[in-house]
Amino acid sequence: MSGSIPFYQKHHLHYDRGYRSKETQSKVSQYQASSRYSASGSASAATRSRGLNVSSHSGLEESRLSPSPKRAKPTYLAVDKDNQIIGYVVPIFRGSQEFATGLSDTEEARVRDTAAYMARRDLFTSGLEMERSELISRKETMRESAERITLNKRIHEHEEHFKRMNEDSLMHAPEFVIKPRSHTVWEKQCVRLHCTVSGWPDPRVVWYKNNVALDPLANPGKYKIESRYSVHSLEINKCDFDDTAQYRVSAMNSQGELSAFASVVVKRFKGEMDEFLPAPRLGPVSEYGITFQTHIVDKFGVSFGREGETMSLGCTVIIYPALHRYQPEVEWYRDDVLLSPSKWTHMHWSGDRATLTLTHLNKEDEGLYTLRVTTKSGYETYSAYVFVRDADAEVEGAPAAPLDVRCLDANKDYIIVAWKQPAVDGGNSILGYFVDRCEVGTTHWIQCNDTPVKFARFPVTGLVEGRSYIFRVRAVNKSGISRPSRVSEPVAAMDPADRARMRGTSAPWTGQIIVTEEEPAEGIVPSKPCDLQVTEATKNYVVLSWKPPGEKGLEGVMYYVEKCVSGTDSWQRVNTEIPVKSPRFALFDLAEGKAYRFRVRCCNSAGVGEPSDPTEATTVGDKLDIPSAPGKVIPTRNTDTSVVVSWEASCNAKELVGYYIEGSIVGSNVWEPCNNKPVNVTRFICHGLITGEKYVFRVRAVNAAGISQFSQESEAVEVKAAIASPAPPYGITILECVRDSMVLAWKQPTFIGGADITGYFVDYREVIDGVPGKWHEANIKAVSERAYRVSDLKENKKYQFQVRAANMAGVGIPSLPSNTFLCEEWTIAVPGPPHDLQIREARNDSLVLLWKPPVYQGRDPVNGFYVDIKEADAPEEAWRGVNTKALEKTYTKIKDLKEGEKYVFRVRAQNKAGVGKVSDVTEPVPALTKPGTKEIVVDVDDDGVISLNFECGNMTPDSKFVWSKNYEDITDTSRLTTETKGTKSKVVFNRPGEEDIGVYSCLVTHTDGASSSYTLSEEELKRLLEISHDHKFPIIPLKSDLAVELLEKGRVRFWLQAEKMSNNGKVDYVFNDNVVSQGEKYKMNFDKNTGVIEMTMESLTPADEGTYTFQLQDGKATNQSSLVLIGDVFKQLQKESEFQRKEYFRKQGPHFIEYLSWEVTPECCVVLKCKVGNMKKETSALWHKDRHQIKVDEHLGFAEGVLKLEIAQRDLPADTADIVDSPIWRRLKISKKDAGVYEVILKDDRGQDTSTLNLTDQGFKDLMNEVFSVIANSSTPLKITSTDEGIRLYTFVSYYNDLLQVTWHYKDSAIAFSDRIKSGVVGEQLWLQITEPTEKDMGKYAIEFYDGKGGLRRTVDLSGQAFDDAFAEFQRLKAAAIAERNRARVAGGLPDVVTIQEGKALNLTCNISGNPVPEVTWLKNDREITSDEHCILKFESGKFASFTITGVNTSDSGKYSILVKNKYGTESGDFTVSVFIPEEAGGKKK
Repeated sequence: MSGSIPFYQKHHLHYDRGYRSKETQSKVSQYQASSRYSASGSASAATRSRGLNVSSHSGLEESRLSPSPKRAKPTYLAVDKDNQIIGYVVPIFRGSQEFATGLSDTEEARVRDTAAYMARRDLFTSGLEMERSELISRKETMRESAERITLNKRIHEHEEHFKRMNEDSLMHAPEFVIKPRSHTVWEKQCVRLHCTVSGWPDPRVVWYKNNVALDPLANPGKYKIESRYSVHSLEINKCDFDDTAQYRVSAMNSQGELSAFASVVVKRFKGEMDEFLPAPRLGPVSEYGITFQTHIVDKFGVSFGREGETMSLGCTVIIYPALHRYQPEVEWYRDDVLLSPSKWTHMHWSGDRATLTLTHLNKEDEGLYTLRVTTKSGYETYSAYVFVRDADAEVEGAPAAPLDVRCLDANKDYIIVAWKQPAVDGGNSILGYFVDRCEVGTTHWIQCNDTPVKFARFPVTGLVEGRSYIFRVRAVNKSGISRPSRVSEPVAAMDPADRARMRGTSAPWTGQIIVTEEEPAEGIVPSKPCDLQVTEATKNYVVLSWKPPGEKGLEGVMYYVEKCVSGTDSWQRVNTEIPVKSPRFALFDLAEGKAYRFRVRCCNSAGVGEPSDPTEATTVGDKLDIPSAPGKVIPTRNTDTSVVVSWEASCNAKELVGYYIEGSIVGSNVWEPCNNKPVNVTRFICHGLITGEKYVFRVRAVNAAGISQFSQESEAVEVKAAIASPAPPYGITILECVRDSMVLAWKQPTFIGGADITGYFVDYREVIDGVPGKWHEANIKAVSERAYRVSDLKENKKYQFQVRAANMAGVGIPSLPSNTFLCEEWTIAVPGPPHDLQIREARNDSLVLLWKPPVYQGRDPVNGFYVDIKEADAPEEAWRGVNTKALEKTYTKIKDLKEGEKYVFRVRAQNKAGVGKVSDVTEPVPALTKPGTKEIVVDVDDDGVISLNFECGNMTPDSKFVWSKNYEDITDTSRLTTETKGTKSKVVFNRPGEEDIGVYSCLVTHTDGASSSYTLSEEELKRLLEISHDHKFPIIPLKSDLAVELLEKGRVRFWLQAEKMSNNGKVDYVFNDNVVSQGEKYKMNFDKNTGVIEMTMESLTPADEGTYTFQLQDGKATNQSSLVLIGDVFKQLQKESEFQRKEYFRKQGPHFIEYLSWEVTPECCVVLKCKVGNMKKETSALWHKDRHQIKVDEHLGFAEGVLKLEIAQRDLPADTADIVDSPIWRRLKISKKDAGVYEVILKDDRGQDTSTLNLTDQGFKDLMNEVFSVIANSSTPLKITSTDEGIRLYTFVSYYNDLLQVTWHYKDSAIAFSDRIKSGVVGEQLWLQITEPTEKDMGKYAIEFYDGKGGLRRTVDLSGQAFDDAFAEFQRLKAAAIAERNRARVAGGLPDVVTIQEGKALNLTCNISGNPVPEVTWLKNDREITSDEHCILKFESGKFASFTITGVNTSDSGKYSILVKNKYGTESGDFTVSVFIPEEAGGKKK
């Protein structure tokens, strides 16, 4: 096959080399290797097999992109079978007919002569005349070829332009232009695998090693993967032996997926070491010389899925020894067919677990799946069946989808599609099937047949040659159409011969020249076809096939098909318009029941040939008959969920596809399919059945013609495990020995064979000098106990024993021979060992241990038992006693166990002589409550019958309930009655009494130890008898006794609620011993669904005082409840009723839901508010204080149902209006003037309602206390500050009120204020001033706010460092204040600027203060000046400083300063003198 073929052929199985066996792949690879290096041999082989041929590479490239086939453009390259270029081709020209015919020589000549030799011989052995003729012919041919090449080039360019305009036409699946080659390398060398992939869209390429994807990041430096310009490579660095594997490269895009394979073999150098060869790898890393052991664990079981779901099957594989990076060969099979990765099946190997994922289940996936793990030491397999149920039908009653759609024959003109019928027809017979097709690369499905076809094969026509298609099938019945089947594999509509001729390029030039035929000659009419026959005939179509004629006329041949009715000679051409290209043809529209004959003619451009020999008369109709019904069906028990069904095959069935099996529970008449994929055997295991149910089965046969009738129904078979003989007993011990007999004991077999053990058989043999003798039967009749006395033995002889168990299936194999025992009489004084230890009722923290007393009592009777316990894996020294006081009974409940821990037990018996031998140790048992475990439940029914009930959810068909009292069989059946139904059993106490006190237990046989117990003590019996009495003489239970409540309008309701009453229950209503009935005064109601009984009255009058009683009766159950309403109780109820009645009428108009109340906001505002209801727009709300209406500025709104009034401020004089926002104003918010009685009146046409609030006396006090509380809570922590007078303590409040009472405390005593200690308020600051503090003032100070309750106190500690810091700050401020008062100052009198006319006198005076008297200095322009005649400076009385200039001149202009200074500070006063001349002033004016 060609290495590069069109993408639509890649999906065919016969073009995929992955399906080949290992041997076939090896042969093919050897052939390919030889063909690459033996060009001439390959060319000769190609010549022998197909004649001379020309490979057209350019034409091939064109055909890959074109949706329709074209004639290949000629080139002159010759290729071998593997698409390798092996040389040039010299074409034979059309005019040289002699040369063309001369090449047809014998096989011996073709093998001997090379193509080049033949060309030279034909060219140089002709005469001169022949050369001229050849020259002319060549010129004509070259001219024609040039014209043809030009034309083809134009067509090709036009098509390429069309493809660029229509991108969809470029899309095609991936294909390998160059595939990766296999390599054999030495260790430590590098190897590079590369390939070239084409496809659109660009394919995604992934490399795999033994089907495991390679990740370069997981092995840094080991693998390098590159992709450049459609060339993809995998480089393996420093190969080692583990790199020997099969490598796969997978290319995938939206159009499909394709894989190519290459093998890498890494060889190890075993000869003499060479410096140029890699050194051999050291260490045990090779699998050679190692024997592997493979174990498959954690296996998947029989699985059930549904169409459309995803299912994963997995097993854990353990390979020993485990070698690093060693990977076994892991293969998956379905029905013995090897599976390969696809979009339906994904395989994964994680190193120790093999997983197969079925991504989208279809019925094709049903079958027996096998995992095969192969190593060099062998292989291991595991198999389990997978069942796939049909998906729910889209239309109710529609059939299930068909399955296994395949394309049997693909030609240019048609493709035959075949499928298998579904097992489920939806309840109505299937009328036929619709076949749909879809061109690969699109999603548009087209129905191929207008009417349903019943035959499971159909030829699809109307296909475009060269295009690939997929198909699906739908079944139809009268209810509707099924879901579509899984699509078929893609197939191309083209002649198979054309596929074989299509090849690619990828081989180097070899220099070989081959002569072959370029194009067929023209002008010869073909001869007639041969071997015409009818290959398939149904009532819908007939398929003809024939062989092409021996002489094709050296030009492409097509065919005309003709038919005629049998008995006539009127031939009619069927395909009049388009001749057939392939030697197969399907005819439709034939009359069913008529007989036809057919013949075929060949045609080409030279004309139409002679007709072939006609076929025999063929009657239109289904030649393939529906198979007959299968024979007798025999079901056989297999497991507790499966049955083996076998049947007789259908007689004379042709082309049988398989069988469908159906099963039905006896009596249900509902049949369910056991398989959804036909099986081609006559034996099948039906899984997924219900344990314990009885089933019948029937079978149908299937072929392409249809499904047969059902077989006869099988006999009913119960689903339960098949029985077998039991396993051998074990643990044979000696319980007693006398002179001529021994008592043996043994343990029950671990496997009883699915049926109860009916008995045991004991054999013995004598052992003389260590040599055992012949076995003898000890008992002919089976013994039911696991202990038996073997008699007629010889004293002082040694014996061995063996035991066999028997059930209904037969006698099992014997146990292993026991130890050798000496037959001698026991004379010890202590008892022998107890035996037959059993574990019951295993729970997370407890279990029950049973045993049987020893057979050998010793010198005295046994008077007690001791139980020992230890953990199963603990040493012998860990044995410890469970009980310190001997047990009298042969059972005990062991408590305080550790959950999940395994324990073993043993028992010892004692008598007066002491403690005897220990029993055999029990098998390890875990302290664990098994899932589904239930306990015995005590029940008392309606008739007072007491019973114990037990249910087991994991019973088998052979399971039985075994009840016992004190773990002994119940012999007195007169006191107990046992009833069992299904999975439930109970014992009923006939006459409960003290005789029934004890421990009752129930054991379920054939389970994993399901058991439970119930202790009926004296107290429990007394309780149950009381309950029984109540049930025999029942009382109607009440959820609530008779009670009274008030309803709307003040109505009175008497009611009670019974637990439950039947529809026959009745009630009598009694008042003061008189029955009252329904009327105007009394309204009765009895809701039997809820059990509520009620009686209502509109109002209460004094005559209604008395006792009310409800008397109930329901069958034999009765009850009554009474309510006494007299005295103050009645008067209070009557008063409340009247009030509720008045309230109802009040609420018919505007009313108060919440009456008037006050609220103090966090901002210390007092708000009066009330909540109103049933308001409307016309409703008015009037506020009054002391019966004087309050004018409210804001419009009243009732949106939120709340009316509010903030208490108004006092009127202030007009001149104080600017202090509204000051703290003083905020302190005027509430005062004694605001005390009074506030009232709100709601009024409209429906009535009025009034709410009053008294804010006088105590009411006002409460309000002010709340205001004080808000103020107190807003106070800040007490702080300390210093002033020049002393120390001040202060706090701030958010708001202040003059009525606020504040008390200052010093050392928990109220402070008596004086001139030295004062308190006051400045704004929101409350302060305490301590003038001239001393150390006596140190201590804790507090301010207490009074709010009428507990008050609020703020404290501060004025001592220690706090006092020192405050006192120091006081001293500093005091000194600063003194300095500030006494420092030198310029009090005033100096102007800033003096402007004076020249010649005038200037006199300035200012006041000076300071103590001591300051020093005075005058400055001019920052220089000191002194008094003289011109400038007179004076300082008089220590207070007045004067500055006088008698006559100023311009030189007196400048900046003057007076500087006063004493010890407390310095201060200056500045002024500027500006002297001007009058003329200048006048000039300036002008």
